[in-house]
Amino acid sequence: MKHLTILPGHDKDQRPEHFEPICLEPGSLCAIAGNTGSGKSRLIKDIEQLAAGDSVTGRRVLLDGEAVPPADRLVTSGNLVAHLSQNMRFVLDLTVRDFLTLHCRCRDRKTLSPQTIIDTANTITPEPVRLEESLNLLSGGQSRALMIADIALACDSPIVLIDEIENAGIDKKKALHLLTGTRKLVLIVTHDPHTALMAPKRIIMQNGAVRAVLTRTAGEDRIFSYLDRIYEEQTALQARLRKGEFLS
Repeated sequence: MKHLTILPGHDKDQRPEHFEPICLEPGSLCAIAGNTGSGKSRLIKDIEQLAAGDSVTGRRVLLDGEAVPPADRLVTSGNLVAHLSQNMRFVLDLTVRDFLTLHCRCRDRKTLSPQTIIDTANTITPEPVRLEESLNLLSGGQSRALMIADIALACDSPIVLIDEIENAGIDKKKALHLLTGTRKLVLIVTHDPHTALMAPKRIIMQNGAVRAVLTRTAGEDRIFSYLDRIYEEQTALQARLRKGEFLS
């Protein structure tokens, strides 16, 4: 995939959306913002399902400028898109090692070791993940860290859809840099200004429609620098809090 294009549909009242085609490329980060119920999750679903004017929004999603034939959409979507939801729960009764070994084998990653994935996961979570742990005993933060590392290193899907990474209990900056650094196109739903301003481009949703597509301005760059300093300070305080230290 060289680029993904989103074409207009309509809002909840069947009024046409008015935006220029949104073209997104691998290795980039795009934020999706808006009130609860504004259509953020629906936009994510349109992308995941490679909508062809047949979803409730009427939008179309193109790959390299072309619509995916209906007969190929399910398989193409499965290979193309990885979705990281807010609630990560495993149903497999396997150790982390067995799960990663199986997934690397399925993805034909013969030279990739489970330990490499674990080492990467442990750079973005304060709770270390261990190879002999059961998947079912991992915390929510550990699960998301494991899946982010797995998607970045073992999964060849070029598109990653993430729903509110702020609640994951992980280092979101390292996680997002890891994914974009491995040439993934990352679209993230967020209510957080710091996360939104990490993305050079953001899509604003309202009443089920794309209301605006904004590019980060020079003034917002300065705001981001300020918010980023606060984030780093807060992350340091969280680490001290978890260790049982006094914060003052």
